[in-house]
Amino acid sequence: MPPRTVITARQRRLGAELRRLREAAGHNSREAASLLGIDHTKISQMETARFGVSNERVRTLACAYGCDDQNYIDALAKIAEDRTRGWWSEYREKLPADFLDIAELEHHCQGLRTYQIAHIPGLLQTEDHIKSIFSETNPPLTGFELDRRINHRVRRQLILKGDSPPRYEAVIHEAALRMQFGGRKVARAQLEHLLAMGSHEHVTIQVIPFDAGGFAGSGQSIFYAQGDVPELDTVQLDATHGVIFLDSPAQLKNYRSLLDRMNAKALPARESSDFIYQIVEQL
Repeated sequence: MPPRTVITARQRRLGAELRRLREAAGHNSREAASLLGIDHTKISQMETARFGVSNERVRTLACAYGCDDQNYIDALAKIAEDRTRGWWSEYREKLPADFLDIAELEHHCQGLRTYQIAHIPGLLQTEDHIKSIFSETNPPLTGFELDRRINHRVRRQLILKGDSPPRYEAVIHEAALRMQFGGRKVARAQLEHLLAMGSHEHVTIQVIPFDAGGFAGSGQSIFYAQGDVPELDTVQLDATHGVIFLDSPAQLKNYRSLLDRMNAKALPARESSDFIYQIVEQL
């Protein structure tokens, strides 16, 4: 089997989990290879996702490392056997790899949580709102590149419109609601779209108003994707140079706590809907 020429975030995550299992068992790569009767370089190749790994090999490794969490093992094996070539693959080498990784993460998630202070969450944006945001990139995008990014984000939004959509929870600061990207008409349509999306049973939208004061994590945007098991959850943060994925147990615990505190600080869903409606009436 030739080495991979492209390694996705999902493939790297599987490798990282295999490394965590090995380290938790107290084995170095040579010791792990000896347990399986394979060359030690194969352990490194699997853990760096340079080569694929079968679901049978995942289960063998988990057994050798003494892992007895069957739900976790099943979830890892599911990643290993997945050969999905999703719609996002059409954009490979046409958009930054981070864009594809986020779409794949959303496709496989069981639930989504997000907090946004200055932007409407991407999965809840109207097409005109998306266009106004990407029109402000630096350096400016050409017409063709702009259309491609808009199309990609619109296609991502289909995850909330399928037959079995994931549970989606968004906490949005009032600052984001009052940012008039694209002008008053676009801003009004965007807020009306938020109200419509919030009426769906699987979507919960809460607002943190200005007068709520300070709160933990207020200076950052957070996107939290829930995996098949909590150990496979992922946090995605935006940065000027791209996106950052976090997945260590301590990081996941910290961001779950942050989001819980933000939920508690925000207005309840019904009051948040009324709050958004009041801003719509002002436009």
